[in-house]
Amino acid sequence: MLEILLWISILIIIFAYFGYPASLILIGMIKNKVVDKDEIYPYVTMIVAAFNEERKVENKICNTLKIEYPKEKFQVIFVSDESTDKTDEIISKYICQGIEYLRIENRKGKENAQKEAIKYAKGDIIIFSDVATAINSNGIKNIVSNFADPSVGCVSSEDRIIKKNGSHKGEGTYVSYEMWLRKVESKVHSIVGLSGSFFAARKEVCKNFSSEMQSDFRTVLNSIELGLRGVCDSEAIGYYENVADEKREFDRKVRTVIRGLTVFFRHMEFLNPFVYGIFSYELFCHKLLRWLVPLFLIIVFYSNTILAFSSSRYFILLICQVLFYSVAFVVRFANIKVENTLFKIPVYFSTVNLSILVAWWKYIKGKRIVMWSPSER
Repeated sequence: MLEILLWISILIIIFAYFGYPASLILIGMIKNKVVDKDEIYPYVTMIVAAFNEERKVENKICNTLKIEYPKEKFQVIFVSDESTDKTDEIISKYICQGIEYLRIENRKGKENAQKEAIKYAKGDIIIFSDVATAINSNGIKNIVSNFADPSVGCVSSEDRIIKKNGSHKGEGTYVSYEMWLRKVESKVHSIVGLSGSFFAARKEVCKNFSSEMQSDFRTVLNSIELGLRGVCDSEAIGYYENVADEKREFDRKVRTVIRGLTVFFRHMEFLNPFVYGIFSYELFCHKLLRWLVPLFLIIVFYSNTILAFSSSRYFILLICQVLFYSVAFVVRFANIKVENTLFKIPVYFSTVNLSILVAWWKYIKGKRIVMWSPSER
């Protein structure tokens, strides 16, 4: 029984990361949904939510003012979620240059700030972006071009990591994998999640935002509910720096998963394939199955430890596991900077799954995330 449990768990983990995208590639050979992009210029509203961002908000405003899009069709709203530093003062300086300013007096979190700003949005397309994310001058034009396709309800950008000096750093193995998976999902039907730092949606899709639930995940579900889909665009890029503090980056991952779990379990109806078709399969595999990987990792390690006492091949497998996690532990807690992918993979894999495990524990205990503070980058 332990052997069966071990190998079933290993197969599930492999399927979650490799079998699922492989199945989508096979489906894509039969069903390939191309996005009919075109150069269009609908009225666009860009919303940037900020809380105590005095260090970065001016850079974001300057970056936004350089965006090439018809000014008469481009509304920009910076919403301050009851900031207590100089964020409001800095934003106010740019009102004369077309930047609109909204202040929320009772702080209720990023999604609530976005929801309040939508009330003042004039655009048919709503762009959401974070203060820490820089956008190319043609970024808005690129992301909006996807809405020439009437089947598209929302569009995700691609993430790019930059160094402190502004040079390109490279996405890292895990981020690269996620961006590639979104492309595969887009070709088959719809992506399951958007890049919260820079995404766009039709105005009718931007509804029912809740302070407890991720707007990026919720927006995809709203699109599917309306018979639309979400896609990613590799020409729409959001540039951001890595979080400087590794602990805060870990906490951010935990927070993101908790919010994802909140949305998922409040919308279990999307798992019905008779209503939502292939999206139900995508949602189950990309979200729930991936979130369950830490549980199967524990099962693998536990069963492997017991089997190692009676079998040399299981002893070797256990040694491989111990080495894998040891590399991750040493690099992570000794704060060693590694460039070799061979060492990066154990660190990324272990960190991500540990953050998911912590998020499950907090979620089961009743933890819900409403407030957020910007991560130091």
